[in-house]
Amino acid sequence: MKLAFFLIAAAMIAAALFLLLWPLMRHGRQQGRSRKVFVLALALAFLLPIAAISLYLGVGTPVALDGVAHQPKSMSIDDAVGELKAHLAQQPDDLQGWMLLAQTYGVMHRAVEARAAYEQAMRIDADNSAAMVGWAEADSLQREDHRIDGRALELLERAVKLDPQSQRGLWLLGISQFQHDHYAEAATTWRQLQAQLDPGSNVAKAVVEQIAVADARAGNPGKTAPETPAAEAQGPALQVQVSLSPALKDKLGRGDTLFVYARAEQGPPMPLAVAKLDAAALPATVTLTDAMGMTPQFKLSSASRVFVGARISKSGQAMPQAGDLEGDAGVVDVGTRNPIRITIDKVH
Repeated sequence: MKLAFFLIAAAMIAAALFLLLWPLMRHGRQQGRSRKVFVLALALAFLLPIAAISLYLGVGTPVALDGVAHQPKSMSIDDAVGELKAHLAQQPDDLQGWMLLAQTYGVMHRAVEARAAYEQAMRIDADNSAAMVGWAEADSLQREDHRIDGRALELLERAVKLDPQSQRGLWLLGISQFQHDHYAEAATTWRQLQAQLDPGSNVAKAVVEQIAVADARAGNPGKTAPETPAAEAQGPALQVQVSLSPALKDKLGRGDTLFVYARAEQGPPMPLAVAKLDAAALPATVTLTDAMGMTPQFKLSSASRVFVGARISKSGQAMPQAGDLEGDAGVVDVGTRNPIRITIDKVH
């Protein structure tokens, strides 16, 4: 930045002050006031701008006035993560650093890395309930079926004991209980969460809806707002008729489990609705609804088109296994009211 710029600026400020002060000086002289006062005022008018600019040059940031100055290079999220990881390599016991890294990975949808970072946070603070909840959530997101069980469930149970006000922990614990068909427990957990929410908020309304679904599954309909079951009945209802191909009847064994499911045409592989029956009931008719979602946030009404299939599981597990018997009806509109027919005619 050139010195001439500052000199010109100082001269302009001084000139403006002179034009302002000169009439005042003349008026003051006519009133009999001392000349020294006005001489001092003029001196200050000239010296103050120069002093201010000199001070700014010494301790300010004159580069900010330079229109052609180079701006600092912007940092991408990957750059920020790289710097944070480098910092943690030097200071591996920085709890807040690991929590920030884990949360950043979560925003980036990198569940495996987020879980590893939460693991480091728990290494430093074994009673960190936020890290426990984060680990459980990241673990479920990296699984194809998004189930919360095993260590994830244990961590959630411990987290809500340590922090009963953990809203995220209560929500996820209720989801896990719902996934394991413990509907009454899920409703109880979500009621504990509901008590902490603003009754008029969208979150509270969503929790009320899920409590109604859990109550209905547990055989306690009407325990919550009466309009919720009615609204639910007006949602999608896919009637699926399932039969077994005669060619595979000799492969049907005692204790085999029939799963009838619908999953989004595009999206995660986790079913939006699933029914579990004894395979000996074939042929069978099942109606898939929102109340049959594996988790409250993934349900039939969240998709416009779904893939509908049926599987006979030898192991009784929802995840496909070698030797399972399968069939499907392809992709259908979620709002269809026509019966959907599936013949199980393939071996996985």
